Amino acid sequence: MQVVTVLSEHVAHCQGMGQQKNIDMHLVGEQVVGTWVITFLDAAREVIDEDRALQITDALEAVNLAMGSDPTGINDLFADIIERGPQLPPHLQAELNKEK
Repeated sequence: MQVVTVLSEHVAHCQGMGQQKNIDMHLVGEQVVGTWVITFLDAAREVIDEDRALQITDALEAVNLAMGSDPTGINDLFADIIERGPQLPPHLQAELNKEK
């Protein structure tokens, strides 16, 4: 969600994914208007940048589409990874290279 209005030191009015809520900011501290936060149970848990917020929003929208009756458009939400194959973590890549 994105901070729309700072209501007090510990509460901000936020919006995101078609919702508007007053969010408890105790865990992340007072934030300025425009700040993006990850929320759970109406409390901000982490401050994130706009790019990360858009990635999370796309992923949540994909879940909503997958759970619905028309999953059209899911691939568009993952355009950054749809063409790329899975990649091993560095420690497993090193093991694979040892075997060659």
